[in-house]
Amino acid sequence: MKRLSMNTSKKAVLTLSALLLAAPATLAEGLNNLRIMAPASPGGGWDQTSRSLQTVLQDEGVVKPVQVFNVPGAGGTIGLAQLYNAKGDGNLLMTMGLVMVGAIQTNNSKVDLSRVTPIARLTGEYEVIVVPASSPYKNTADLVAAWKANPGSVAFAGGSAGGTDHMLVGLLARAAGVDPKKMNYVPFSGGGETLAALLGNQVAAGVAGYGEFEAQIKAGKLRAIGISAPKAQPGIAVPTLKSQGYNVDLANWRGIVAPPGISASQKAELVAALDKMHKTKAWKDTLNTRKWTDLYMSGSKFDVFLKLEAVRTKGILQDIGLVK
Repeated sequence: MKRLSMNTSKKAVLTLSALLLAAPATLAEGLNNLRIMAPASPGGGWDQTSRSLQTVLQDEGVVKPVQVFNVPGAGGTIGLAQLYNAKGDGNLLMTMGLVMVGAIQTNNSKVDLSRVTPIARLTGEYEVIVVPASSPYKNTADLVAAWKANPGSVAFAGGSAGGTDHMLVGLLARAAGVDPKKMNYVPFSGGGETLAALLGNQVAAGVAGYGEFEAQIKAGKLRAIGISAPKAQPGIAVPTLKSQGYNVDLANWRGIVAPPGISASQKAELVAALDKMHKTKAWKDTLNTRKWTDLYMSGSKFDVFLKLEAVRTKGILQDIGLVK
């Protein structure tokens, strides 16, 4: 057996020492002090999602500790810009969703979602179209018939211009053969205002997530005539738009992204953490309690989905006339 020379041994020791010293900078250190940005004010959907994530990740021992902080403004694009500037930070996540995809385009944001690292889609809520209980429209076909006869005379109430509610009306218009640019959409800042307009018969129809109208639907004050799910939803006795002949499928989904410039190992670690969280009973219980639909998708599948969703959203907003 050949014996190593003293010089060779010294070189080996020095090389090993150099690798050990470099290790903290090149190897993943683990998810410690994870921070989740909710790019909106406290209390909204992104904030609720962020804090639910925080609770399950910590209680199930997936990651500890987890901090949530809020960066509100401009449909989440202020937070998006802040995330972009945190390049390489593998312990930072941001909650986002379809609303942000639209806001990037309507606000002409300098930073879009191609500049960040997609991690996972988490949840979604399907949109429902409702009319007052006294309305002559018994189903979507009745509403569409009046709409096609005189597009401007049928007013739809929903959330902010360019948001998920507005997008759904645009998609339905396109599917029904109505010019989306001629539709009468009345945006409100909150669900309470939309509900008041409906109950006061100030508008023909309203659009929101099912949860926002559920109590009034069950109380018989509103009639739900269509839901934007791809198939019938358990526990929701509302026919899908597809089942009524309108090829419309839209979910107000929410997901998680990380800053640009993180390593492949950091991304894999973040995906693995959310994969593990998604499998827990605590997360399933959270979905049931919040009445969120499980739309989990992680890794490369979510990368592709985000690209396709950006293209689809731009097409919808162009049809409506909000972007060129």
